[in-house]
Amino acid sequence: MEITPLEMTPVKMSAHSHIGETTVEEPVKSFGEFLTDALKKTNELELESEKLNAALAAGRVEDISQVVVAAQKAEIALQLTLQLRNRATQAYQEIMRMQV
Repeated sequence: MEITPLEMTPVKMSAHSHIGETTVEEPVKSFGEFLTDALKKTNELELESEKLNAALAAGRVEDISQVVVAAQKAEIALQLTLQLRNRATQAYQEIMRMQV
């Protein structure tokens, strides 16, 4: 079973060709788009966890580890989302406290 990492950070690897090759660059996403994508992914993980929990309750799951892994992925994604929200709120409050 392959475990893939959560892709919630906007890290972009790029290299420039020095031999004249043409490269296709992807359009750069805004912070809002990254945030929207991350929230959608978190929601998908939560729904997948709920689906597997229902299947476990109905007796349709043979391997309990799938349910546990899905639940942990959803929990970690939710905790990350909550921490991002808390940090954004703290940053906003700090900016509001600044004297102009």
